[in-house]
Amino acid sequence: MTKIGTLAALALLAATSVHAAVTSKDWGTGPDGKAVELYTVTDGDLTVTITNFGAHIVSIEAPDRAGKKADVVLGYKDLDGYLAEKKAYLGAVVGRYGNRIAKGVFTLDGKTYQIPTNNNGNALHGGTVGFDRKVWSSKTLADGVELTYVSADGEMGFPGTLTAHVKYTLEGRSLHIEYSATTDKDTVLNLTNHSYFNLGGEGSGDILGEKIMINADRYTPVDAGLIPTGKLPSVKGTPFDFLKPTAIGARIEANDEQLKIAGGYDHNFVLNGGKELHVAAKVEDPKSGRTLTVTTTEPGVQFYSGNFLDGSATGVGGKPYVKHDGFCLETQHFPDSPNHPAFPSTELKPGQVMRSTTIFTFGVAK
Repeated sequence: MTKIGTLAALALLAATSVHAAVTSKDWGTGPDGKAVELYTVTDGDLTVTITNFGAHIVSIEAPDRAGKKADVVLGYKDLDGYLAEKKAYLGAVVGRYGNRIAKGVFTLDGKTYQIPTNNNGNALHGGTVGFDRKVWSSKTLADGVELTYVSADGEMGFPGTLTAHVKYTLEGRSLHIEYSATTDKDTVLNLTNHSYFNLGGEGSGDILGEKIMINADRYTPVDAGLIPTGKLPSVKGTPFDFLKPTAIGARIEANDEQLKIAGGYDHNFVLNGGKELHVAAKVEDPKSGRTLTVTTTEPGVQFYSGNFLDGSATGVGGKPYVKHDGFCLETQHFPDSPNHPAFPSTELKPGQVMRSTTIFTFGVAK
């Protein structure tokens, strides 16, 4: 074997010999008396912590261009913070239906269902007690953790006993989130993760200077209740055109009705891509050099610029989280899809398996 071939072989061996390390510890007790665990997954220079309470991502530590690590998601220092959480959903898996359903009402198989409303007369993230408030069962994997929650028929008004799985695994600087679910009755389902990112580090200030690219030619404008109107206009010539990297704050104060309604960005973008993994967004923090690339099998992504962070939540670093201190990229089916037949369907039937994958990859700009 040549010297070059030997070096290549050694490099391949090194790359394939590194495996994630997983540890766990008791983290308290949930509201239902069930034990809550905190899992720490490390692979190379990325460390992720996850809890089985609400399947929350608690922290993600990633290096900057100088190799200095910082937590790049918003979160609380202990379980008490998550138990007291009222409206921010920091790092949670939200469901049974992530995002909004107008008036909490939808019709399926000719029957009308009512979900408890909790957001200006609409149902948000599954109603008053969503998946983010539940203690999930957990299983440690070689490279992460698998969480499972069984939602009873009729829970929050949704039909069918639903068994949902969320698998978090770490591969180098990529956090993989794999969702799957089955049901025993026709139902609707839209699972996503609600992490808030700040690539400068949580508590470091606002995210308005971070540059974002969203791989979407169209988006779903909303009414005064943040419910999609059903239209799918082009982003061209609007403040919603992020096809080229643009600072989040560059146009956030523009004289635009949609921005005024949401107090910034809180909109679903129609991704360019099919059902296979495709790039949803890329973000770069010019100061730290940290980057985030989001790939997904989902048809949409909710870009939220942290408009409703109001200082009521105090983060792990001891600083209150205020407006624009973090951004979300919630890969998803579209909001209120059960009431918009032209949107990609969120229906799940017995015998089917809902599967979805999203990958968060962290890097450093050259």
